[in-house]
Amino acid sequence: MKEPLQVYAAGSLREVLTEIARDHEMRTGQKIALTFGASGLLRERIEKGEGAMVFASADTQHPQRLAAAGGWAPHTVFVRNSLCALTQANVNATPQTLLATMLNPAVKLGTSTPKADPSGDYAWELFRKADQVRAGAYAALDAKALKLTGGPDSPKPPAGQGTYAWVMDQSQADVFLTYCTNAVASQK
Repeated sequence: MKEPLQVYAAGSLREVLTEIARDHEMRTGQKIALTFGASGLLRERIEKGEGAMVFASADTQHPQRLAAAGGWAPHTVFVRNSLCALTQANVNATPQTLLATMLNPAVKLGTSTPKADPSGDYAWELFRKADQVRAGAYAALDAKALKLTGGPDSPKPPAGQGTYAWVMDQSQADVFLTYCTNAVASQK
């Protein structure tokens, strides 16, 4: 019996990779051991010697860093994602009003943790772009954003509940910036 294929993957890929792994195991008999988490934290674990054989990251910088250090092939882009905003039912935001909504001092703005989770890095890129639309937006968003997920000490949801649905169910944020795949999974 072959050893299980050790796959470390971004949490945003949980649903699709779980399905792919299940299909692969049924077709080939080859077991796949899936480990999900924030890409930056997974990269750190691999750098410390954990035995990942495949690393599916939410961005390209983490796999590039592993390849540059040796022992890993150059990365291959196999999927893309976009940033979306989850909102509480009582938050009336549209694409046209989202920036004003996020800047509203009464609105709790949640994100993933930058440097640990690429979704957080992308949220801060969005904040920088917002500053080009409204002067001072970056400073305001940077100061108020709550880093609720993706960090080494981020609370975990109860078993069987998705992280982003849990964050919203617990009213930890009124608006939460995350990957669209996470937003779709949260709505389910």
